Amino acid sequence: MEIFEIASIAEQSADFRRELWTGKHSQLVVMTLKPGEDIGLEVHPDNDQLLTFLSGTGEALVDGEKRAVGPGTLVAVPAGAEHNFTNTGPLPLVLYTVYGPPDHAPGTVHRTKEEAEAAEAAGEDEPPRG
Repeated sequence: MEIFEIASIAEQSADFRRELWTGKHSQLVVMTLKPGEDIGLEVHPDNDQLLTFLSGTGEALVDGEKRAVGPGTLVAVPAGAEHNFTNTGPLPLVLYTVYGPPDHAPGTVHRTKEEAEAAEAAGEDEPPRG
């Protein structure tokens, strides 16, 4: 059994993306977006995603629909939905997300969005298969 004090862990991480746990069918990742930063418009064809926002303010865009997000908001993104999340406030937007199935390599830590994009482009951030 693994137990996470998820709010504390997420709030203490300044990394753009940090994988915390990967199982056979799901994965837990914490993220921090700087003011004005976004995750980047993307589609996960085979992954459902649940994003829970812990602090900061932002905007969710899912299949063309925009909504404000903040502490206590959970956004469900079904596989195949085009989505992006943007920090619209003056403070970091902190969240954790659960992917089903996993979407990142176990042990992934991307300190910045640029580092994350470079790793993905180089094929260095592949989830476990099988």
